[in-house]
Amino acid sequence: MTDPVSYPEPLAHPETRGIELIEASERHGRARDLFPVWAAPNVSVLNFTVGASLILLGLELWQAILVIIAGSLPWILTGIVATSGPAAGTSGSVITRAIYGIRGNRVVVAFFGWFISAVFLALNWLASSFMGAELLAQLGFTDPVAGPVLVTIAVAAITVLVAVFGHSLILRSYPVVVSVLLAIFLLVTAFVLPHVQWDYAAPTPLEGAPLWSAMTIGFAILASTPLSYSNSPDLARYLPESTKRSHVIAATAFGGALPCMFFTAVGALQATGIDAAAMDLGIESALLALLPAWLGPIFVVGVIINTISLNGMTTYTASMAFQSIGVPIRRIPSAVVVGAIGTALTIYLVMSTSLLDAVNLMLQLLVLISGPTMTIFAVDVILRRSRYNGVNLFNEKPGSPFWYSGGWHIPGVLAVVLGAAVASLFLTNAVWTGPISAAMGFLDLSVPVSMIVTAGVYIAMNPALRRSLSKAPVTIGAPA
Repeated sequence: MTDPVSYPEPLAHPETRGIELIEASERHGRARDLFPVWAAPNVSVLNFTVGASLILLGLELWQAILVIIAGSLPWILTGIVATSGPAAGTSGSVITRAIYGIRGNRVVVAFFGWFISAVFLALNWLASSFMGAELLAQLGFTDPVAGPVLVTIAVAAITVLVAVFGHSLILRSYPVVVSVLLAIFLLVTAFVLPHVQWDYAAPTPLEGAPLWSAMTIGFAILASTPLSYSNSPDLARYLPESTKRSHVIAATAFGGALPCMFFTAVGALQATGIDAAAMDLGIESALLALLPAWLGPIFVVGVIINTISLNGMTTYTASMAFQSIGVPIRRIPSAVVVGAIGTALTIYLVMSTSLLDAVNLMLQLLVLISGPTMTIFAVDVILRRSRYNGVNLFNEKPGSPFWYSGGWHIPGVLAVVLGAAVASLFLTNAVWTGPISAAMGFLDLSVPVSMIVTAGVYIAMNPALRRSLSKAPVTIGAPA
């Protein structure tokens, strides 16, 4: 598996490549091709949901907009991490062997990688399940359990097909997908705007600690999305190694951030024109109620298309996780397994929670994992200047460049564990409130704390990599 292999990549056939190295002759495309790849998954109904939740937290409109802008800044990290794909020519789940060591990486990918993938598969399938079930109810099929479950299974099956056909289908179809989704979501926005209360004022204006609590909780929810996309190298790995890193960063970051910012702001505006009774029925029901009868089904189709585009990409990258941790399975059967796990979790959530509650709770809990893992990945990319030796990354024998101490890179593993542990003390949500957060008036500083602690520990414990910032080329592939 250490040798570069060559596979044809026609659109009509599934992609058989897994984590194998990509030869220079197979590298193709331009950095700007990544923009629609990241925009399509993020023209999402979840943005409406998260935006509405900011108003429900008690924020004024201008305060919500500030939080939305701040919560989009971590997309820069997603872009930085993406540059390691063209450099190494393999999956991000393999590149992180440089951070955690051969054995340490298996543990991190097996636990963190699968958890993040399963959560986001479930959250997005949950959105399409509730919306699809609402449409079925309007057509006369009112079973509150069977409707969402049937929609979930159908959408999951199509999603797995997208993951099976892989990179070629994603790269070629997502520009069309994002055009269709933008047309639908902008049309929906046009019907939402007349209901907006532009002079909206919170019933009980927040001040002091309660205000900062609401803003920091909102920031944590928003930041969790870009911080979760540590799979960004997987979508960039086919680009030529000579592709400018700044272009990769810009295409990835702007592709994800712009639709997130815009439609999350629309969600906040929408919430000002919906009364509490309507919101209690669910954000998906309240949104459909604002639309004319002919647009409702079109919007639901758009939600489902977005769900498939996002989860297709997530399933595609997660399907390589099994291979990177040493499980003897090909990528296509792995994609089926990933889809089955996500479907099971979605069906459980469908029967036990509302969309709004699920999104807010799971995104906040996700920060404890995604914050440290994304931060350490970005820091490592910066310290190494995006220089990774793909052949060395596949050398799993004792004494190999990334074997470190018995297969573990203590600085990487310790930095992530400490980052998550300390961040939990600053977290505030319906399930857990950290003691420091409670003492500070329920401020949620989990995101900045996780990033500062993780980055600080990793840099402090990596003198060789730290010196690379001020010296000429380092030997990439050598233990730090």
